[in-house]
Amino acid sequence: MSDLIPQSELQSQSPLRRLLVPAAVAALALGVLLNLGLWQLDRLAWKTALIAKVETDLAAAPVPAPGPDAWPTLDPFEIDYRHVSVTGHFLAGNAYYFTSLGEDAKGRFQGPGYMVYSPFRTSGGWTLMINRGFLPQEIWRIEREMFVEEPNPETQITITGLLRLSEQPNWTTPAADTDNMVWFARDTIHMSKTLKVPSQKRAPFSVDLDGAFSGLNGLPQAGETVVRFKNDHLGYALTWFGLAATLVGVFFTYALTVFRQTSPDDDA
Repeated sequence: MSDLIPQSELQSQSPLRRLLVPAAVAALALGVLLNLGLWQLDRLAWKTALIAKVETDLAAAPVPAPGPDAWPTLDPFEIDYRHVSVTGHFLAGNAYYFTSLGEDAKGRFQGPGYMVYSPFRTSGGWTLMINRGFLPQEIWRIEREMFVEEPNPETQITITGLLRLSEQPNWTTPAADTDNMVWFARDTIHMSKTLKVPSQKRAPFSVDLDGAFSGLNGLPQAGETVVRFKNDHLGYALTWFGLAATLVGVFFTYALTVFRQTSPDDDA
């Protein structure tokens, strides 16, 4: 063990020399912790602005949904949850998104079930998917088709609802059951492709119908868009800053101990 520094020699080193490496490591760690805290504060500001924007959109009168000319420059932050209107008619075919409504459901039906999505051809010639509302699971299994009326191309209707961007499934999402037209993510782009909606002039968003457009006997139960945002960024920021403060305290305690130590020669 001759390559190890003897304790007596270690104690004889100047305190500043002994603190050089620990100080460098502590400074690096402190920088990382402070940057993580500042990043969470940026996320907090973004999330707060998003919530305020969505609350404003929900209360606003509907505006015409953006057409094909606007799609290349759409800002996801600006358009998601926008209250919009479209005029046209439904096309044949339905897709179903498996979900569950809790006690905060706006209508009388809740629990596990499916959101019914149908393609819609607008008067401008472009298409999008419309979320027509919720069907409880037990009803969906037995008689789902009877609650969605047949499309009538001769009758133009104007509908309103909340614009929603298509959801990208992640690695934990079960694959879509295209035999039964069931999805486990709100992937409306994949739904429209499976329903063979023409890709030309196919909107990159869908619309969740307002509650006033619920179907016969309240089914499908429209107006059930979940508007809920998790906003824990302040707590995360305080955690990172707290760890940074703890690191500073630990380092100064260690440094004080080093400065108080004396070599054996000093005691002699």
